[in-house]
Amino acid sequence: MNILLITLDQFRGDCLSCAGHPVVRTPNLDRLAAEGVRFARHYSQAAPCSPGRASLYTGMYQMNHRVVANGTPLDAGFDNLALAARRAGYDPTLFGYTDQSVDPRETDGPDDPRLLSYEGVLPGFSVGLELKPDDAQCWYDWLADLGHDVVPNWDVMLESEPLRPAEHSMSAFLTERFLGWMGQQKTPWFAHISQTRPHPPYAAAGTFSTMYDDAELSTPIAPVPGLHKLHERLLGVTGYAAPADMDHVQRQYFGMVSEADHQLGRIWAALEEAGQWDDTLIIVTADHGEQLGDHGLIQKAAWFEQSYHILCIVRDPRAERGLTVEAFTENVDIFPTLCKAVGLPVPAQCDGAPLTHFLRNETPPWWRDAARWEYDWRQAQIPASPDPWPWDRRLETRNLVVQRGEGFAYVHFGDGASLCFDLAADPSWRTLVTDPAVILENAQALLTWRAQTMNRTLTGMLVQGGGVGRWPAMPANWGETASVTA
Repeated sequence: MNILLITLDQFRGDCLSCAGHPVVRTPNLDRLAAEGVRFARHYSQAAPCSPGRASLYTGMYQMNHRVVANGTPLDAGFDNLALAARRAGYDPTLFGYTDQSVDPRETDGPDDPRLLSYEGVLPGFSVGLELKPDDAQCWYDWLADLGHDVVPNWDVMLESEPLRPAEHSMSAFLTERFLGWMGQQKTPWFAHISQTRPHPPYAAAGTFSTMYDDAELSTPIAPVPGLHKLHERLLGVTGYAAPADMDHVQRQYFGMVSEADHQLGRIWAALEEAGQWDDTLIIVTADHGEQLGDHGLIQKAAWFEQSYHILCIVRDPRAERGLTVEAFTENVDIFPTLCKAVGLPVPAQCDGAPLTHFLRNETPPWWRDAARWEYDWRQAQIPASPDPWPWDRRLETRNLVVQRGEGFAYVHFGDGASLCFDLAADPSWRTLVTDPAVILENAQALLTWRAQTMNRTLTGMLVQGGGVGRWPAMPANWGETASVTA
């Protein structure tokens, strides 16, 4: 099988016409869902980009991989889906970016060029096309050859995309390069397409920028004041606070979604023309979502569901078709799913589980009953401490973890504060639970989850008897014995 993993940056989970969105149109993603499996309640594990992608690539929760910000190094000791693909005999090739910073212990010192940017390439990937804010000259040159005026600045060129034909967008450029590469492959291939859109700036390409000018837009969910100091602070920060003209932001965002969908249509057509449509496993997901004005915010931040609910569609030609899964699934499940697809064991580090059962229209009885995600805002400045890092633990208070179940969403902060939302009464995350018994039950469930999902890479092994073995089965009367031999 060919393997095609596609990420659409900042793609909000409800922005699919096949999911019932009243405005946005996504015919090519709809087709993929009709021929595959759509995971309706799929979640990223962290935001922003680097933390979310670290969970996607390693199958680990943030509390285990510890990538907490754009620029946090990813521990070189962790396995990832690109390294696994190599073990399976593929040459995994990247088109776009992975936003993973190099482990400084693996560099040649402070002058190592890999330390010049946090937007590094995940270990294991070959590069078909690297395209990122600090390395986009190939795109600028392509635009210049097409006769466009070019300012070598990522944001400036993206903001001006409405002024150029949609065929000359950055997404079109990356798609063109991938299709050229695909046409040259002679053996089964593994590609990761990492498209920037619909990530801001909120400026869709060409005619997509006016595609929704006449659409009736919904009013964003209003913020509830006084929930937590993090929310209050974000509401006052330019770039996070929703601007006055949210209609413009929504229309441009929906246009970017539809243009990303259009580029996928080009890929589907090329796969069919090459006779590879039924020989290719396709997974489409995102690194995180987008607030789009809800709760007074844009971008991705804090605990709100809009920042973490993302799309996930899997089309395996060997599996069931046209299914919609309502179980809670997470991006940490993608790496284990790929391992199963290529015949590899799932690494012990993985906190997720393969989605393979759902592709056969089966729901495992042991599957999770909630989704969890984390957010860390330690980059906010704090006063100096007489105890230097890492002994100053105050940064560890600037994080939160969310447990989103069927009827409740529980948020626990590193400083001990908590919020519990009654989703059965109000799915907009505005109504707080006041019953102490309900709050306690959710807090206990979250604590149990943390206890059961700590990193276990080596904990399932014992060094004894001249070798390394798996932890042996406990004797039937273990709890009754007077002592346990070390």
